[in-house]
Amino acid sequence: MMKTEHMVLNMGPQHPSTHGVLRLELEIEGELVRKVTPHLGYLHRCFEKHCEAMQYNQVVPYTDRLDYLAAIGNNFGYAIAVERLMGIQVPERVEYIRIIMAELQRIASHLVALGSFGADIGALTPFLYLFRDREHILSIIEDTCGARMLYNYIWIGGLSHDIHPDFVRKTKEFVNYFKPTIVELDNLLSYNKIFIERTANIGILPVDTAINFGASGPTLRGSGIKFDLRREDPYSIYDRFDFEIPVGKGLQGTIGDCWDRYYVRVREMEQSLRIIEQAIDHIPEGDVQSAIPKRIKPPKGTVYARVENPRGELGYFIISDGSVNPFRVKVRAPSFVNLEVLGELCKGYLVADIIVILGSIDIVLGEVDR
Repeated sequence: MMKTEHMVLNMGPQHPSTHGVLRLELEIEGELVRKVTPHLGYLHRCFEKHCEAMQYNQVVPYTDRLDYLAAIGNNFGYAIAVERLMGIQVPERVEYIRIIMAELQRIASHLVALGSFGADIGALTPFLYLFRDREHILSIIEDTCGARMLYNYIWIGGLSHDIHPDFVRKTKEFVNYFKPTIVELDNLLSYNKIFIERTANIGILPVDTAINFGASGPTLRGSGIKFDLRREDPYSIYDRFDFEIPVGKGLQGTIGDCWDRYYVRVREMEQSLRIIEQAIDHIPEGDVQSAIPKRIKPPKGTVYARVENPRGELGYFIISDGSVNPFRVKVRAPSFVNLEVLGELCKGYLVADIIVILGSIDIVLGEVDR
């Protein structure tokens, strides 16, 4: 057997398919990958230290910039944490609007994930189609709060704006429009022969490895584990809605590969539509700012709140010293935790598969290197 020397190859931080400024140090033997080491630090935003210098309400815009593709989910988790710390009960109208907005944001985030994943593999057409569909969601949100990406929308105790008069109508129109496009996506990409050959049986994540590394979201559910915080540890009013938890099914016999992680996101968009349909006709009347405190000064104590973001479990641990500024804010970022498993997923695969495996994890560097 011929022996070859190991070579170290840098992939990124300029590489377009590292999904941001991520540098991967690959140790390769020919075309086979023996070891992958992620190197961070190119996008450090000092979020947690910034929070100590800001009042509680001033932190909300900073949460937008963590996972900037799911900003409303970031607002949601932080608001819930501070509300629990202060014992604030938000109005029913706020709860319904928060849920609808969060699920619209989940679909928008998955559309970016799926489109860029297809583009990584060489399928450009789905990328264009999915970004077209995402524009409908961004326009709905823009009508309400005036922003298309970083929203500062969910405030502690309420919302920055009530919904637009056309919100319900436009949301229903989007739901009806988007259902057939998911079928179109399946025909175009999900069951495309070339796409399956590039993703099936690649980057297999066994159940025990996923649990040991603390993986969550579609990365965990792709391995067949039906765990979703909206069902297992319900927050807000998610316990009122009927929806399924999609998991990987092993298209070619092995559960937990890149195709499964992709597939879970496609099916999750369908479930988000189900939640929106159940909520949209039952938004009660009320003032979305009636529970916002005049001064946010929680009592001394600690709190941990977690929500199911598009990439997994997003958690905020807050220590209050009784002042108007948090003493400490620690973020449990799903992209950061899920990225840790990359080294295990890549062993023994080809260099070309690294892009596929990384894309299937769906990281956002804003919360990886927060």
